[in-house]
Amino acid sequence: MAANEISQEERILRMVKRLLTDIAKDTSTPPGMKHPLSDKTIQSIRDCLSLISSREKELADGAGRPSRSRPEFIDEPKKSQVLTFHKPKKKNPDDEPTH
Repeated sequence: MAANEISQEERILRMVKRLLTDIAKDTSTPPGMKHPLSDKTIQSIRDCLSLISSREKELADGAGRPSRSRPEFIDEPKKSQVLTFHKPKKKNPDDEPTH
């Protein structure tokens, strides 16, 4: 296996992690509303994601590939902020004052 190829185990872990995070996203509720999943189930999803991330890191380290991924939970404070930049409107040459 080449250094940049991932193993069958890594592919399985990636798919299970994606499924668990999709479930969390699909069932998220606005603040103040009761979540459809029990607290125990939510904690179990977090525990599974933590185990998956730990194993992914072990496999990546063993293959000489540093791992930078980490699961994000919907109720965690954001560590980054998205900024939106708008392209300025082009000036119309007729709007400029004459000298």
